Amino acid sequence: MLENFIHGFMLLVSDPFTLLLFFAGLFGGLIFGAFPGVNSLTLCAIILPFTASLTPSDGIMLFSVIYCSGTYAGAVTAILFNIPGSPENAPTCFDGYPMTLQGKASLAIGAAVTCSALGGMFSAVVMMFATPMVADVAVRAFGQAEIFALIFFGLTVAGTVGAKSVWKGWLSVLFGLFLASVGTDAAEGVPRYTFGSYYLRAGIHFIPVILGFFAVAEVLIQGQRIAEKLRVPPKVSVEFPSFLTFWRLRIAIVRSMLIGLFAGVLPGIGGTLGSFLSYGEAVRWSRNRERFGKGEIEGVVAAETANNAASGGAMIPLLALGLPGGALTAMMLGVFQIHGMEPGPSIMMTSKDLVWVTFVAMFMANALIFVLGYVETKTTVHLLRIPFPLLAPAILVLSTIGAYSLRNLIIDVWVMYIAGIAAYFLRKWGYSAAGVVLGIILGYLGESAFVKTMKLYEYDLSVFMTRPISASLILLGLATMVYGMVRRNDR
Repeated sequence: MLENFIHGFMLLVSDPFTLLLFFAGLFGGLIFGAFPGVNSLTLCAIILPFTASLTPSDGIMLFSVIYCSGTYAGAVTAILFNIPGSPENAPTCFDGYPMTLQGKASLAIGAAVTCSALGGMFSAVVMMFATPMVADVAVRAFGQAEIFALIFFGLTVAGTVGAKSVWKGWLSVLFGLFLASVGTDAAEGVPRYTFGSYYLRAGIHFIPVILGFFAVAEVLIQGQRIAEKLRVPPKVSVEFPSFLTFWRLRIAIVRSMLIGLFAGVLPGIGGTLGSFLSYGEAVRWSRNRERFGKGEIEGVVAAETANNAASGGAMIPLLALGLPGGALTAMMLGVFQIHGMEPGPSIMMTSKDLVWVTFVAMFMANALIFVLGYVETKTTVHLLRIPFPLLAPAILVLSTIGAYSLRNLIIDVWVMYIAGIAAYFLRKWGYSAAGVVLGIILGYLGESAFVKTMKLYEYDLSVFMTRPISASLILLGLATMVYGMVRRNDR
C-alpha cells in the first residue's frame, strides 16, 4: 500500500497542470464553500461540463479536493453568521454561532479547522484500505443483476432519507428516473417520451439538469434570502484549542469519525445526516447536556468531525461499486460518464492510477486544510463582503456557457433553465434535489444493467431473486421502503 501511495503522490506532484488543478480545487472549495448559496455543489455543477477537456484522473481529483475543502469552508459562515455554507454544516450553527455571540468565534473556527482535518484524514486512510478490498470482493461476486439490485437499493435509501417526507423523497427519485427514461429505448431502440422532438431522441443530458438544480435554482433561492451584504466582523482570527480540550473530547472525536464514515458509506445518508447523527450522539453521551445549543465546543467538534469523515466514506461505494451516495458523488459519476468510463469493481485493475491519485489528493487536501484553514480563513471572511446580487450574474453566465459547450445545442441551455425553475419550486415544496439527480444518473446505469441481465437470462425476472447477493440487496431496498412508511406513520 505504501508503494501505491508514493506512486499516487508522484503522479500528483510530477505533472504541473495536475498540481495546479489540485490547488485550484483546494482554494476554490475553501472560498466558494464559505459563501451561502455558492457552496461546493454549485461550484462543481458549474465546472462539470468543462471536465470533458480534462483527463478522467484530473477531473475526479479536482472534484474530490473541492469536496474536502468545501465541506470545511461552510463551517465559517455557520459559526460567524448562523448561516451554514452547505447542509452538512447546519448542526455547526447550533453551538458555533452562540460561541460567536460570546466572543469565542476564533476558538470555534479553530476547533472546526482541526476536527475537519482530522475527520477527513481518518476517512481518507480508511478509504485507501477499504476500497481495494470491497472492489476485490465485488469483481468476483457482482454481475449485471447485482449491479441493478445495488442501484435499486441505493435509490430506495436516497428516496427514504433524502427529504423530510418519505413520499416526497420517493417522488423526487421517480422524477429523476422519468427524466432518465426520455430518449431512445435501450432495449428496442424506439423513441420514448420525446413528443416528436428530434432533440429529445438523444435523451435529456444529466449535466444541464445538474446545472439547473444546483446553480440556477440556488441563485433563485438565495436571491430571496440574501438581499444585502453580510455583516462581516472587522477582524477574525483563528485560535487553536488547547491539548487539554482535545483530550477531554477524544472519545467524542473518535465517535464522530466513525459515525461520519459510516454515514458516508451508506447511499443517500452522507455528511448532512452524519453530522446531525453525530451531534445528537454527542448530546446523548454528554454529562453536560444543558450546555449544548448555548456555545458548547463539543457540538462544533462533533458536527465538523463527522461531516468531513463522510467524504472518504462516500468515495468507497462510488469507486468500488459505482454507486454514488449523494449529489456531489453523483456529479463525480457524471465525470466518469463524460469520459465513457464506469467506476465499479474492476476499477482497481483498469484505472489504478486514477484511484490512487484520488486517494492521495483527498488525504493531502485534508492535511492542508489544517494549515491553510488558519491562514486562508481570514481572506475568505473578507470576500464574504461581496453581495450575492453581484455573484448571481456570474454564476448564471458560467452555467449557460457550460450547458451550451456540452453539445453546442441551445436545447441544453433551455433544459438547464427549465430544470432550475422546476428545482426552485420542488425545493420550496420540500422535495429532494439530490434525489432527482441520483434518479437521472443512476437511471441510465440501472436501465443498462437491467436490459443486459434480461438478455443474458432470456427475460427471466426470477434471476434477481435466485442470485443471493441481488436478492439480498432487493430485499434490503424493500425493507428500507417499509421502514420509511412505518417511520412516517409513527410521526
